[in-house]
Amino acid sequence: MPGVGVAAAPEISTTYEEVRNDKLDTNWLYLSYEDGTDKLQVAGKGKGGLTEFVTKLKDDQAGFGYVRVTVGNDQLSQRAKFVLVSWCGPNVKVMRKAKLSVHIAEVKQTLPVFAVEIQTSTLADLKEDAVITKLKKAMGANYDRQNSEY
Repeated sequence: MPGVGVAAAPEISTTYEEVRNDKLDTNWLYLSYEDGTDKLQVAGKGKGGLTEFVTKLKDDQAGFGYVRVTVGNDQLSQRAKFVLVSWCGPNVKVMRKAKLSVHIAEVKQTLPVFAVEIQTSTLADLKEDAVITKLKKAMGANYDRQNSEY
């Protein structure tokens, strides 16, 4: 089976490194399929975090996102954590849905560092509070338990 071209696409690796670099403002990327193919391309990147990222997700499209999220209760405990998103809009065709589970393996090889993975077809799963809660759970130690949903 031919791959989705993630590893061979230098712009994907370059954009991934931009998101990972704390010295740069880029904090998300979105990979979508080129029209009519299984090849992934950088369909967007930005500086507006999770809020801006979700505006790129469409009901009839599938793709993958990588988002840097800052988590912490105060200035001293701020940490950058990374979220890998597998997006499958509710109106995506059956064959595309079927291929997503196969393609995620290659995406994970190209975007290997993340704290949590979210597979979703609804924007509600990507609300900032919900994502931060998942990240805190993944981080282990949470000294703000009285304010959390644990």
